[in-house]
Amino acid sequence: MKKVLSIVAFCLLSSGCSILLSSVATGLSDNLAAAILNQDDPELVRAGAPSFLLMLDSFIEGSPGDPDILAAGATMYATYGAVFADDAIRASRLTSRARRYALTAMCETYKPSCRWPDATFDEFVASLDGIGPRHADLLYTYGFASLAFLRAHSSDWNSLAELPQIEALFNHYLDISGDEVNVSVYTFMGILLTLRPPALGGEPERAREYFERAIAETNGNDLNAKVEFARGYAKLLYERELHDQLLNEVINADPYKDGFVLSNVMAQEEAATLLAEADDYF
Repeated sequence: MKKVLSIVAFCLLSSGCSILLSSVATGLSDNLAAAILNQDDPELVRAGAPSFLLMLDSFIEGSPGDPDILAAGATMYATYGAVFADDAIRASRLTSRARRYALTAMCETYKPSCRWPDATFDEFVASLDGIGPRHADLLYTYGFASLAFLRAHSSDWNSLAELPQIEALFNHYLDISGDEVNVSVYTFMGILLTLRPPALGGEPERAREYFERAIAETNGNDLNAKVEFARGYAKLLYERELHDQLLNEVINADPYKDGFVLSNVMAQEEAATLLAEADDYF
């Protein structure tokens, strides 16, 4: 299982940076987020992002109980660990920190969440009922960080056992977010439902609905939704025609869509790799 999480995660950077900048007088510009999202050189972001991660760590050291700063740190660490980590050990380390920050942020604002690591499935789901719209963004951040962590640990069956909890979390997020929903959640749901084969609880047909919803909600501008659709659904079910169609659409698309440039460029690179490997797989 590839460790690369949905590159659409980069759309989270804008909200993460905005949260950070609204809470801490850093002198940084909100344009930083837009610059990252619209950068067409992934290696530049790979090289530059660690400095920002260290800066976030310093802010968290200074305000360890601030949920907004913790959420910003969780978002950045989950994104970097999922997309740019060079090996499985590093991905595990970075996404573990992301999840830890996200859990602390939730715990600071909603005390029942402090018990989530030891909760049974029924206890976890019952605790979600107390989370309303004002905590939707933090819930989403915890879900994203958890998905990054679980995908980085996809070879560990104990970690995969948590997938139903995160699915329940995102379902609750959809229930409470209303018009403020982050459409990336549809891609995340598709990924969740295809991390396991059908014989072990995966639901590829439901996943297909979510992938198609993600594509529709962004008017096709988010190319990574198609890559995840091809990898998570078409490849899983050996649908070569759909697999190649989706990936060729990605490769032939214009990546320069505001807010999606970085993720689209990386999606095109991933699509080319998947197509080159297709003959060996199908």
